[in-house]
Amino acid sequence: MQDVGIIMNGVTGRMGTNQHLIRSILALREEGGVELPGGERVVPDPILVGRNERKLQALCEEHDVERYAVDPELETVLDGNDEIYFDSQVTPRRPEALLNAIDAGKHVYCEKPLATDLDEAKEVARAAEESDVKHGIVQDKLWLPGLMKLQRLIDHGFFGDLLSVRVEFGYWVFTGHVQPAQRPSWNYRAEDGGGIIDDMFSHWSYVLENLFGDVETVSCLGKIHVPERIDENGEAYEATAEDAAYAIMELEDDVVAQLNSSWTVRVNRDDLLEIQVDGTEGSAVAGLRECKTQHHSNTPKPEWNPDTPNEHDFYDDWEDVPNNQVFENAFKEQWAKYIRHVVAGEPFPWDFREGAKGVQLTEASYRSWDEGRRIEVPELEL
Repeated sequence: MQDVGIIMNGVTGRMGTNQHLIRSILALREEGGVELPGGERVVPDPILVGRNERKLQALCEEHDVERYAVDPELETVLDGNDEIYFDSQVTPRRPEALLNAIDAGKHVYCEKPLATDLDEAKEVARAAEESDVKHGIVQDKLWLPGLMKLQRLIDHGFFGDLLSVRVEFGYWVFTGHVQPAQRPSWNYRAEDGGGIIDDMFSHWSYVLENLFGDVETVSCLGKIHVPERIDENGEAYEATAEDAAYAIMELEDDVVAQLNSSWTVRVNRDDLLEIQVDGTEGSAVAGLRECKTQHHSNTPKPEWNPDTPNEHDFYDDWEDVPNNQVFENAFKEQWAKYIRHVVAGEPFPWDFREGAKGVQLTEASYRSWDEGRRIEVPELEL
C-alpha cells in the first residue's frame, strides 16, 4: 500500500466539497484506496488549498483531513512532494494555476471548462503535452448510469442508423428575491466566468463526441431571461451572463442534436437531464440513472387527429434497460481511473486536448449567438 499526495485547490466550493472531496477522494480513502492492476492499493492523501482558512479548517475537522494550506497563489504548496494538482476554482483562475503546477512537475487534473477562451485552453493543453506530466479533465457524465446504458445500447447496435439526439437539461434556479438561490451568484455574471453555455457546453462536447460523433457545426441562441438576481449577501445585482441556451448541432454522419439548457425552466420530465436518441431500428430516453427503450417492432402507429381525445398512453410503449451492474459515483469512478493512470500508467484518454475541445465548442456557440449564424467546428489543432 502506498499514498499519493493530492493538492486540492478550490475544494471549498459546492462541487469541490461534495463531488470531489467527500464523494470521491474521501470515499476512495474509506475503501482502502484505489486498487492497481497488480493488486496493490494506493490511498489518496489530500491537502486542501484555498483562500478562506476558516472554511478549510472546518472541512479538515469535519472530514478528518490532516492537511490544509491558505495559499491561493500556490507560492509554497507546489514545492512539496504531493504528486497531483487538482483544480476546481472558478474558471478564470484555472489556467495560470495549471500552468504553474505543470511547471512544477505535478500531474494535473481539473474541473471543466479548462479555460474561459480557446487560446488559453490551447496554451494549457500544449504545456501539458510538451511536459512529462499526466493530465486529465473531469468528464463525469460519461459514468452516469443512464449514459452508460445508452453506451451499451450503441455498442450492441440497438439504434441501427443514428438519426437525432435531443438533450433537455435544467431546472428553476430561484432568483433570491423570495427563496435563496441554489446556485452561486457568479454563475450569472459574465465577468466572473458565469453563463450556462460556459457551464454546460463543455459537457455536451464530450457527451456528444463519445457517444454519437464529433460536432461539426453549431447554431446557438443564448438568453438572459431573468435580468436581476439576489446574491449571497442579500444584495441585488444585474445578471450579465445567460441563464438559458438553445442550440442545434450537426454531428458526423448527418446526426442532428438539439440541446436546450436552462436555469429558468420548471421540470416536467423524469429527470433534470433527459437525452432522447432516435435511430432507424429503435429509440431510447436516458436520464441520470435510468434509461428506457422502444424498438422498431414495438413502435405504435399513431394518427394525427386533433378533433378526438387521444386515449393511447405512449409511456406504456417503453421498456426499462436493466442495471446489470453496480454503478459507482461518476466523479469517483473517473478519479480512480486518473489515479491508476498516474501511478500505474493505465490509459486515460480524457486529457487536456479533450478539455480544449469543450472550450472550442463553447466559443463557437457564443460566436454563433453573437453573429446570428451557424458556425463550423473544425478539428482542433494545438
